[in-house]
Amino acid sequence: MIRPPISRLLSLFILLSVLVAVTGAPSHAQDATEPAAEAPAEPEAGAPAEAPPALAAHLSDPAIPVEELALRLIPLTSDDLAALSEKWLALAKAKTEEVVEQQVLIANAEGNVEDDAREQLSQLNEERSALFEKYGIVVDSWEKKGGDPAAVAIYRAYRNSVIVEETRSSDWKTLVDRAMKWAASPDGGIRLGTRIAVIAGSLIGLFLVARIIRRVARGWIARIPNLSKLLQAFLLMLIYWLVIAFGLMIVLSMLGIDITPIFALIGGASFILAFAMQDTLGNLAAGLMIMINRPFDEGDYVDIGGVGGTVKAVSIVSTTVTTPDNQVIVVPNSKVWGNIITNVTASDTRRVDLVFGIGYDDSIEEAQRVLEETVHAHPLVLADPEPVIRVNELADSSVNFICRPWVKSEDYWTVYWDLMRQVKQAFDAAGISIPFPQTDMHLRLPKDAPAPAVLTGAAGDTGEGRPAGAPDYATGDEGYGEKDDGDR
Repeated sequence: MIRPPISRLLSLFILLSVLVAVTGAPSHAQDATEPAAEAPAEPEAGAPAEAPPALAAHLSDPAIPVEELALRLIPLTSDDLAALSEKWLALAKAKTEEVVEQQVLIANAEGNVEDDAREQLSQLNEERSALFEKYGIVVDSWEKKGGDPAAVAIYRAYRNSVIVEETRSSDWKTLVDRAMKWAASPDGGIRLGTRIAVIAGSLIGLFLVARIIRRVARGWIARIPNLSKLLQAFLLMLIYWLVIAFGLMIVLSMLGIDITPIFALIGGASFILAFAMQDTLGNLAAGLMIMINRPFDEGDYVDIGGVGGTVKAVSIVSTTVTTPDNQVIVVPNSKVWGNIITNVTASDTRRVDLVFGIGYDDSIEEAQRVLEETVHAHPLVLADPEPVIRVNELADSSVNFICRPWVKSEDYWTVYWDLMRQVKQAFDAAGISIPFPQTDMHLRLPKDAPAPAVLTGAAGDTGEGRPAGAPDYATGDEGYGEKDDGDR
């Protein structure tokens, strides 16, 4: 059975008295008239330390400043705060009773008496609001130090219900008067307006500071080798917003605003958004992989799943590509990272692959010579690696040469188009033909088979009209007697 605190302290006092009487008696050498010094009693292990009476009374004083109250609550335990919350509840209840009595008086008053009563009611509301503010600080501190959640909820419910019920039952004159008093009060509207002004000014200052820090960080990041422009842009953006976020939290803490619920709200919202924005989070992860692995950079010409163009920008969720005909295509990063990426301009040099065909009657040696002279004469073709020109295929209508010169990546299309035109002109000048696909048909008939009437008809027979010896036009026609719905 657990004893009450008073019984426990009384038992402890009796036990210590017995011990002092047995072990602490004065010796024979000690003067009999001098009382022995009594050792101070040690508190029982595990017993809560009681706050000094003066401190406890000061903590429940309605005139205590808010800042001082918040500081003096720091060393108190959960049990101390529970008892203190009860005292503040009694103070708030007593003041609420005064407010209610004054409201009843206003309901029954008229004329100047009613105006005086409203003025007094406003004063009582201000006093009660100050009590509720300190009352809320004590209850919040109790909750943070492990107070019973059910008890804390009851204390908060009392304050909220009183405010709601009084607001609902008050007439419009009382509400207007209360609002005007609150707006002009240093602890009400003035303090709120001051906080809003400080937060707005802090945001403006934070944006300026964040820009300065981003500019300095840009110089530092630019010195890091092998860092892509995309990753640089992402890091600078991350630094910019982190400076603003941390700066804003510092400002809110300096204003006395508890930012702990903000973190709890962010944690709960993040858990919900993780399911609602799975595709966006996938794009975010893919964007980070793109920036870290660097398959391409800004200004590169890429082919991503059939979309070809120059990379203009990569954000957290998408990649912007501009096609050669100046179309802007925005591709989600998950589609980019999950597709085959061809970076055309990743290397400094690039090979131009061309195929030229000559006729079977033309000279292969002459065509080889013309191709080599034309390719080597182009100023943008690189000597190293050496161009490759070889007979590659005996096609149906032509003998095909492969022509593979190496050029700088930015000169690819210039060399491609130039060689197409120059080789054609050089072949024409050398009398070398470039055949087009064609097919020769040869008909072989048995020697004893009669020649077809269409091929060996009488002179002037064009194959039109009724066949010779046929009774009508349909006789001898393939498909005669069949009904064709298309000819109806």
